[in-house]
Amino acid sequence: MLKENLEAVEEKIQAACKRAGRDRDEVTLIAVSKTKPVEMLREAYDLGVRIFGENKVQEIRDKYEALPKDIQWHMIGHLQTNKVKYIADKVELIHSVDSLKLAETIEKEAVKHNRVIDILLEVNVAREASKFGLAMEEVIPLFNKIGKLPHLRVRGLMTIAPFVENPENNRAIFADLHKLYVDIKEKNIDNGTVSILSMGMTNDYEVAIEEGATMVRIGTGIFGARDYSTQ
Repeated sequence: MLKENLEAVEEKIQAACKRAGRDRDEVTLIAVSKTKPVEMLREAYDLGVRIFGENKVQEIRDKYEALPKDIQWHMIGHLQTNKVKYIADKVELIHSVDSLKLAETIEKEAVKHNRVIDILLEVNVAREASKFGLAMEEVIPLFNKIGKLPHLRVRGLMTIAPFVENPENNRAIFADLHKLYVDIKEKNIDNGTVSILSMGMTNDYEVAIEEGATMVRIGTGIFGARDYSTQ
């Protein structure tokens, strides 16, 4: 199943890139493995997957110990300040920074591990009350404040678009975030570090790619439906 799913996803990514006149190399696939057992991740690893996204700190900790060390772990879920210490030495990228307090906590833990941690600012473009993330107008002010933290590097922006039956309904959201992303790059407030736009999931990643996504986060499309009964 995994092999066929990965091949299907890859074909759709390539087709979306072609429609948008983009190079396939511009888009990074993150296999979202939350709630999935280590055995399934190992199977994906054997098929060539090296970047996995997790929503929970505990899952990153457990899977990090059980799987090969050349895997890149991405924290894509909401991150509580009191749990940063458990993953500060394990993650390649944190997608979900939405406050100065969280950024300052990550900075403190980065110092302890003598590393610079790459982060994305999470933007709640649709202003959904049920979701975390910054309002669009809050992004650049926070960006400027985080820029003073020497052990953090803001690499770009992330959003979780609403779940919709028709992916076209999210096109405007992706387009709006892409405009902000381009604006940040053009103003050069990032000192050249911004190159990541993480948007698009199983139900809408093709539209996200057409609107400029450089990372897509795909779980169900690769691993199948999740079973939350054991959580």
